[in-house]
Amino acid sequence: MKNTRKLAKTKKIFLRLMIIILLVLIFWWLYGMYTKIEVSDSMQENSEYTAEKTGITVTEAEENSKTISDTIEEANKAVVGISKIKNMGTSIFTDGSSSSLGIGTGFMVSEDGYIVTNEHVSGEKLSNCYVTLENGKSFTGNVVWSDSNLDISIVKINMKNLDYISLGNSNESRIGETVYAIGNPVGYEFQRTVTSGIISAVDRTVKFTENNQEIYMADLIQTDATINPGNSGGPLIKPDGTVIAVNSVKITSAEGIGFAVPINVIKPVVQKFIENGSFEEATIGIFAYDKNVIPYLNNGIKFENGIYVEEVTKNSSAENSSIKKGDIITKIDGKEINKMNELKEYIYTKNPGDEEYDEAQNAITLSDLQVVNWMLSQF
Repeated sequence: MKNTRKLAKTKKIFLRLMIIILLVLIFWWLYGMYTKIEVSDSMQENSEYTAEKTGITVTEAEENSKTISDTIEEANKAVVGISKIKNMGTSIFTDGSSSSLGIGTGFMVSEDGYIVTNEHVSGEKLSNCYVTLENGKSFTGNVVWSDSNLDISIVKINMKNLDYISLGNSNESRIGETVYAIGNPVGYEFQRTVTSGIISAVDRTVKFTENNQEIYMADLIQTDATINPGNSGGPLIKPDGTVIAVNSVKITSAEGIGFAVPINVIKPVVQKFIENGSFEEATIGIFAYDKNVIPYLNNGIKFENGIYVEEVTKNSSAENSSIKKGDIITKIDGKEINKMNELKEYIYTKNPGDEEYDEAQNAITLSDLQVVNWMLSQF
């Protein structure tokens, strides 16, 4: 019995000794592997370039904020107040308030006094309005161009060396981008108020009723930046200070949803006024709409590309070129056309008498503007 216990004790000691030896060997092997790892100078240099910045310092955040503030401050210099009645110093807290003044917003697009705003703010072409600059001085403005379908107008005042805002590229607008709306929300006392938001959507089509007619405005930019009667006609700008759209309160929807007309559609008009001092509007003589309007129309028409010709004006260039109702125009002069604003923008670059070609290579001679009231769009 005594020998058996002694043998069992010896086995336990031996087993423990073997475990310790095994652990020592494993440790020695791992140490040897570690010492054989070499880190070259090139690997150390590369590691410096692969580090990624995951945050910004307080100083950098303050500098970014200052940059935005500087941008807004510069843009504010070009923002103007526009009213149909001359401001006589009344207050928004009295009966002679901003609603009686019909005040809205506009912005300078040239140093010699061309201003972009909403048509419902300035009035139609050949009418007059009153423009108030940042320094408080007021001038009579002449409406030199307007488009009721876009609710956009261009006003001219006789001044030089004015601050103005550069026009951006609305085609590059992306959902989620930060934007700023500038304007006069409730009158002169709160002029040049800035609200911020993001681009919520692009290529929106909105249906509303005006003068007992159903109106469709297509290809709009949707934003959650606050847009109200006072800042209607003001600029929607990006952090770099360029204008990408014109705010419009004419298009009302749910709270927190605002709409703006992309600036690209009128850039050719603005450029011609700046370069030539005038703009001759051309037309091909069609009434048409793009696929974004289809959901609002119960007509069973389906198409994926181009614009649908709903009606052709009698004796127009389009009729003379054999364009008829039901045609779908997909290209003009080799340029793909899928939205009404794209067609408008392209036609605005042309002059009456220019020849254009549809996809079938039919010549279309642009004629002088024909004033016809359509519910959608008229060229």
